[in-house]
Amino acid sequence: MARAEELRVAAPRPRSSEPVKGEAARRPGGTSTGRLARLLALVPYVVNRDAVALDEAAAAFGVTEKQLIDDLNMLWCVELRAPDPYCPIDLSYEGGEITVTEAESIARPLRLKADEAAALLVALRMLAGLPELHDRDALSRLIAKLEEAAGAAAQAAGKVAVEVETRGDALARLRAAIDARRRVHLTYYVPTRDENTERDVDPMRLLVVEGTTYLEGWCRRAEAVRLFRLDRVTGLTVLDVPADVPDGAEPIDVDAGLFRPSPQDETVTMELTPRGRWVADSYPCESVAELGEGRLRVVLRTPDTRWVRALALRLGDQGRIVSPPSLAGAVRDDAARALALYDIV
Repeated sequence: MARAEELRVAAPRPRSSEPVKGEAARRPGGTSTGRLARLLALVPYVVNRDAVALDEAAAAFGVTEKQLIDDLNMLWCVELRAPDPYCPIDLSYEGGEITVTEAESIARPLRLKADEAAALLVALRMLAGLPELHDRDALSRLIAKLEEAAGAAAQAAGKVAVEVETRGDALARLRAAIDARRRVHLTYYVPTRDENTERDVDPMRLLVVEGTTYLEGWCRRAEAVRLFRLDRVTGLTVLDVPADVPDGAEPIDVDAGLFRPSPQDETVTMELTPRGRWVADSYPCESVAELGEGRLRVVLRTPDTRWVRALALRLGDQGRIVSPPSLAGAVRDDAARALALYDIV
């Protein structure tokens, strides 16, 4: 499962004004990461006010009442089991008013295991190394406090370094475009077609997924939300045009993985030798089956089979395409044309 961090991480703050057009799609509240932050902030927000009207709380967190009710139903499932055997939080939103009682357990200090503290320190240090990070001083103080409390776990975390690759000043310029709500023009390299494409994008947010930085935005060329790897952005211009993300644009839930198969995708079955097993680790597979003697059968889904043909040629005798037969035949033709250039066939 993909692990993701937004480059600007903050719990939702109460808002006094209605969201402007497209704002809901740009806020982190529309993602699983944003929802977690909202859930963490929601209970203290209500407790500090004794009772809050449902519509008032929804406006404060910049979500619809339906989204807020979904959050409240999620909180019904929250249970703290330590140190007491059973510590439920009593929550109610009947009559359009939210009340929370028996919530003293949330004031308990958080206790982390050594591996949890080490993992958290590694993640925080990665965030601290990002260019143009907001609230860098606050993050540095948090890291120092956690290092002091973690002891030996902090020493273990210090042996791990995570570097996030970016391309030139693209990250800083994209952050500025997001803050100013400006459209950007990208020259974007598409490796499956080995070509540069031109497109206008209304930025929504910046993400780091498995150490790679992405821009998420409304692509005017595709008329849909798309993710763009910054290391494939070969040209960037911030336009003097306001970004206009449609109201219905939904952020991509990257916690479920970046691969999004569609019913129109081609299904490709490959058989791999023991030396070709790396394909199952390097590409998203719908299924992986052991065939014995270290061999694998993998099933891939793709909207464009050109990269699969290139992969099959790269594999050589380490694997072969089983189906569809037309794709296997195309690979044989590719191999024959390549060999003909060397007067081998």
